[in-house]
Amino acid sequence: MAVYQPTIGLEIHAELKTQTKMFCCSKNDADETRPNVNICPVCMAHPGTLPVINAEAVRHVLRVGVALGSKLADYTEFDRKNYFYPDLPKGYQLSQYEFPLVEGGALRDVAITRVHLEEDTASSMHDEATDSTGSPQAGATTIDYNRAGVPLMELVTEPVITSAEQAGEFARELQLLFRYLGVSEANMEKGEMRVEANISMGEKGERGVKVEIKNLNSFRAMERAVEYEIKRQTELLERGEVVVQETRGWDESKQATFAQRTKEGSADYRYFPDPDLPSLRLSEIQGFDAGSLRATQPELPSERRNRYLAAGVKADDAELYVRETVFGDFFDAVSEGMPQATALLASNYIANDLVNIVSSFAPPSPKATEGKRDMQNRDADSGPLIPISVQSFREVIAMIEAKEISSRSAKDLLVICTTEAGTPREIAKNKGLLSSKDPAMMGAAVDKVIADNPTVVADYKAGKAAALEFLVGQGMKVLKGSGDPVEVRRILTDKLS
Repeated sequence: MAVYQPTIGLEIHAELKTQTKMFCCSKNDADETRPNVNICPVCMAHPGTLPVINAEAVRHVLRVGVALGSKLADYTEFDRKNYFYPDLPKGYQLSQYEFPLVEGGALRDVAITRVHLEEDTASSMHDEATDSTGSPQAGATTIDYNRAGVPLMELVTEPVITSAEQAGEFARELQLLFRYLGVSEANMEKGEMRVEANISMGEKGERGVKVEIKNLNSFRAMERAVEYEIKRQTELLERGEVVVQETRGWDESKQATFAQRTKEGSADYRYFPDPDLPSLRLSEIQGFDAGSLRATQPELPSERRNRYLAAGVKADDAELYVRETVFGDFFDAVSEGMPQATALLASNYIANDLVNIVSSFAPPSPKATEGKRDMQNRDADSGPLIPISVQSFREVIAMIEAKEISSRSAKDLLVICTTEAGTPREIAKNKGLLSSKDPAMMGAAVDKVIADNPTVVADYKAGKAAALEFLVGQGMKVLKGSGDPVEVRRILTDKLS
């Protein structure tokens, strides 16, 4: 039996973060809820109007190209992509065909074909209706033109992705890149980032018929749709049937793709250069060369991740800091000037205890379903606030290193520092969290633990090493975390030998 392998390519659209739309002065506002207020004669395609290119949108796409290691165009132009649909006021879309702004490059070992700039369409809203029996019926469709003409970047990958998991990893990393660069908020739930997947199944070394999946409004939906389509096409081929080249949608409730229409080719759109817009020689525009653009780039997600890993930070913690930059920035500030061992100790308390403390202050949104940690899924514009100062956190770490407080006391102290005034040392003293050096007090605690746990004591004497750790824990509990666990362990072993 033939073995079929998937070939996957992605097309990703992202609305750009600009003050105005792509070819007019209407406001670009993804948060506007009133329909048809951010419109004008230009974006509504009234006769006699002329478009003007948004320079900031062009610059955003070029900065993405620099970050991807791509080739930036010298010559570029805009084309008319002709098709007729209610959400397209002009009857054509201003896009780029033969001369995109960016070509080549890579991200997460996925090669990029091109990145080009176009205008978004309007939004269609379909009302649900029911008949007298309560059965669903087709309702009215209304159009909101606020989105029409918003700058839209389209990135196309080479068909080199081989699994749904790899596709998801690439799309998530691209979203991060957009946010780091500040070119797009890329919130999928708002439609600011949209993913389309092209999947074909073929025998080894061959490509099959390409099927495009649209309506993917989350990374997980995209991954599930790709997995479903791989299975669907494989089953068709194994039965000797033909895969039809078409566009399919994703039905979240059925967890299945469904046919929408046959797939168009580029000839169907009848591209031709727009006569109302000038072609551009980007090398002649000040600040649009690769060197100038590179000078404005922040530290990119991959660079930040590599910096943390090189410093010895655990991979999961490094990923947290990259994806949830409020924690990454806090770690950078706390660890500045620290020896590596101290910085890694601080990282452990940030990535575990502090994350949990912040979560308790502001629980994640129910919509936050992507990724391994809930804290990583907050929108870029609503990130958590750190309820403890850098100075106080550094003081807690210093007290741990000096063995002035135990690990258990440190966890309690961090919680208290977020709700009560005073320095960590003052709070630790007032709450009795400072490690006790009193041998008599620790000896009395050990005697109590031995008396209260005869079975565990017997297990330890029988050779069960884990029993000693339980007894140490009980000793620290009696001392309310203020004892020295090393000294408690020593006293225990002495008394039980």
